[in-house]
Amino acid sequence: MPRLSDKSLLAIAAVVDVALHARGTPVAAKALAARHELPPRHLEPVLQALVHAGVLKGVRGPRGGYELARERRRITVAEVVRVVEAEADEALDNLPEIVRDVVQPAVAEAERAFEAALDGVTVEDLCRAAAQGNARRGMPEGIDFTI
Repeated sequence: MPRLSDKSLLAIAAVVDVALHARGTPVAAKALAARHELPPRHLEPVLQALVHAGVLKGVRGPRGGYELARERRRITVAEVVRVVEAEADEALDNLPEIVRDVVQPAVAEAERAFEAALDGVTVEDLCRAAAQGNARRGMPEGIDFTI
């Protein structure tokens, strides 16, 4: 079964976190890292890759941070994963012939199906799921969502 890397899961969580918390003001990288219990230096390269891909927008200055570059309904989970995984692609040159010629093509086909499924999931969908989870825990909708 295809599995998303930890880096991809972190990137998805970061984008959803920005979507939930950037209400008129950008989300600071420090605040984002603190909510996810990560050192900011671990998160910053992921955020910058998302800015370069046009998923997030970086805002400079003392009250700067990150906000969505587009409406959350127009950002898919697959798009976020593609940004992060593009940096992690490995060359197939040094793999054994059976892996390169038999295993990799079969796995690639399954990965395309998985990616197509992720293209159907938007940041808006995940934000709604977070709001529903908060409602089940008895927290008002305007309260800080825990991801």
